[in-house]
Amino acid sequence: MGIKISPSILGANFCNLEKDIHSLERHGIKSLHIDVMDGNFVPNIAFGPDQIKMLRSISKDLEFDVHMMVKNPDMFIEALVEAGADTITVHAETCPHLYKTIYTIKSFGIKAGVSLNPATSIEAIKHVKEMLNKVLVMTVEPGFGGQTFIPFMGHKIKELHELKMAKGLDFDIQVDGGININNISKVMELGANDIVIGSAMFEGGDISKNLDEFNKVVSKFY
Repeated sequence: MGIKISPSILGANFCNLEKDIHSLERHGIKSLHIDVMDGNFVPNIAFGPDQIKMLRSISKDLEFDVHMMVKNPDMFIEALVEAGADTITVHAETCPHLYKTIYTIKSFGIKAGVSLNPATSIEAIKHVKEMLNKVLVMTVEPGFGGQTFIPFMGHKIKELHELKMAKGLDFDIQVDGGININNISKVMELGANDIVIGSAMFEGGDISKNLDEFNKVVSKFY
C-alpha cells in the first residue's frame, strides 16, 4: 500500500482557494482533506455541504476526503455525498451506533472511515474494523490547524498498524495534526500511509517548494 499525501484545505489561503487547489493538482496531488466542523463537537466552524459543492466545481478529479468533526454526523451524510464527497470519516466519539453510521456511508457507494481523538483507544473500532477503508489517528486535539504533534500518538499509530497486520485488514492509516518535514518520516515508519498536511503544505505560499520537500522524504518509503 503506497503513501498518500492529503493536503488539508484548512491550511490553504481562504482568499484564493481556487488557486491553491489548482496548484495542488498541477503538482500531482490526488486527494484533498476537507474538515467539516460544527462549533459543537469542536470549538470551530468550517465547511459544510454548500462549500464542498463549490469546491467540487473547482475540481472534478480530486478525491474529496471529508472529515466530519460534528456532533450528529448522520444528519449530514447524504448532503455531503451529494456535494461530492468520495470518503467520509466520522468520529467514534460522536457515533453511538457506529456500525449503522458506517453502513449508511458505504450504502452510497463511497468509502468510510473512523477518526479517533488523542484520548480514544483503538478499541473503539473493534467491532467495525472489517468495514473500514480508513482509520484516522488525530495527532492533535481536533478543531484548529497549526497545532503541535502530540508525541505519544506514535504509540497509537504503531498499535493500529500491528492490529491491521495481525488481522489481515486493508484500511488506510491516516494521521492528521501537526505533521511537518521533521516528523513525517516517523509516522510513516510507525505504519501511517495517508498523511494529512495542513499548515506545513501552504507555509509561505510556496506549495511547489513545500510539496517537493515532502515528496523527497516520502519517496524513501516506496
